[in-house]
Amino acid sequence: MALGSERILPYQKKENKGTQIRRMFDAIAHSYDKLNRLMSLGFDRGWRRQGVAFLRPFAPKTILDIASGTGDLAILMQQRLQAEKVTGADISEGMMEIGRKKAMEAGCGDKVLFEYQDCMSLSYPDSSFDAVTAAFGVRNFEHIEQGLQEMYRVLKPGGHVMILELSTPTSLPMKALYRFYSRTVIPFLGGFLSREKAAYTYLPESIKVVPQGKEMTELLARQGFKETRARTFTFGACSMYTGTKAE
Repeated sequence: MALGSERILPYQKKENKGTQIRRMFDAIAHSYDKLNRLMSLGFDRGWRRQGVAFLRPFAPKTILDIASGTGDLAILMQQRLQAEKVTGADISEGMMEIGRKKAMEAGCGDKVLFEYQDCMSLSYPDSSFDAVTAAFGVRNFEHIEQGLQEMYRVLKPGGHVMILELSTPTSLPMKALYRFYSRTVIPFLGGFLSREKAAYTYLPESIKVVPQGKEMTELLARQGFKETRARTFTFGACSMYTGTKAE
């Protein structure tokens, strides 16, 4: 049975979700970073820093960043963890092209590389990376469990997974404020500024139905991850899910 987020599509057409997601991100790539800061009120930077802080004690040297987009997390991990190589994997060439430029400007273009990859079927051999990450991309997976299984497969024994994902606050008054913001402000501002209304209508709908909290940690455990844990930031607007692959 498909998970709820797998049935939420940007364009409601007969193309599969992966194809629609690629088209959507290619269309909004030019405005994605600016809108990302605006829509998250700048909190997204702190959420990424929390993800990097989780990985720091393990000092991963090779990292795969799934759904890397324009590379904010990939670049931050290389800079703060001094990783030898961070591979940003994505299906949107438009997003990755911006990521490559940002990596070059940050002086780490030789260590942060972007590659077209279908996260449902990664081309990397088993046990290839010290850490595997994903920031705000799991809800876009065509099949979430399959994507998580691929993340597990390419992770080295003893390696760590770190997933950041937008989530729905559960406590008042933040719950009510978030509902209004996601249903009204995000679609209006996103559609107006990007000229791609479908993308910013899809965004709050995909957040609402993506597995969250215990449901997500159980999905990770089902793929084989150990020590799975969920933490929330900013009153529950963002969640971090972590786990390890047994040695």
